[in-house]
Amino acid sequence: MAIRLPSAAKHILRRSAPTAIKRSSTSLDVPKGFFPVYVGESQKKRFVVPLSFLNQPLFQGLLRKAEEEFGFDHPMGGVTIPCHEDVFLDVISHLN
Repeated sequence: MAIRLPSAAKHILRRSAPTAIKRSSTSLDVPKGFFPVYVGESQKKRFVVPLSFLNQPLFQGLLRKAEEEFGFDHPMGGVTIPCHEDVFLDVISHLN
């Protein structure tokens, strides 16, 4: 099942290379104004999203879910969102 993202979302959302998940979340591959999140139930994928998402109610819902699951102890060292990748992509496709 393919998920189509608006062209603006494709430019905003940047998925890192699978090897980038082993690097620190403060590494140089995260541009200014963005932050990494790890998404997935069993296998985590790393996404780099804009800081402006932090003000969006839909994204805040994902962060509340992460807080309920992990508190402030995220296993990947960055924000880990415990949902399926397709759910995450659907949520962020609705953000400006």
